[in-house]
Amino acid sequence: MNCNLTPLNGLLLLTPTVYTDARGHFFESFNAKTFKQVAGIQPEFVQTNESLSRRGVLRGLHWQTAPKAQGKLVRVVHGAVFDVAVDLRENSETFGQWYGCELSSANHVQLWIPPGFAHGFLTLTDTAITSYQVTEHHSPEHEHCLAWNDPVLNIDWPLKQAGVARPTLSPKDEQGMAFTSLS
Repeated sequence: MNCNLTPLNGLLLLTPTVYTDARGHFFESFNAKTFKQVAGIQPEFVQTNESLSRRGVLRGLHWQTAPKAQGKLVRVVHGAVFDVAVDLRENSETFGQWYGCELSSANHVQLWIPPGFAHGFLTLTDTAITSYQVTEHHSPEHEHCLAWNDPVLNIDWPLKQAGVARPTLSPKDEQGMAFTSLS
């Protein structure tokens, strides 16, 4: 597994070693020992989530606050998404900055999102199945949502690549809060 740093401290891109032959492919999507060796951390996952999304669906930007903050290891099992993480750690030198990348079943790239980040993704293919392991159970009373189109964050969502003028959102995500309301 290769581990690459992103511009946001603690946010990591992980690419597993993929073994391909005439039958298809095999890789370890998570191995605690390897993860510790390449990333320097050993998260304890308590839940695995999976979502199926259609082209142009945007999920997020979600996060949970302490004491229920979640770390996430995100990957795409089928299709492709543009995945985004926003640093909401108030004492971080990259507070308020975002990072986005394409995660797909073709590139096998995974994103480690530490606790204290908001997370969301835009589906780029007809369908995408996203799987993510989390370090804390879902807690509705600690869950929050940032507006996907917040003008301060100014996230460059690839809407044209997704083939939509405006993404499809859940009612909850339609009500996402402004970044400026966090301070």
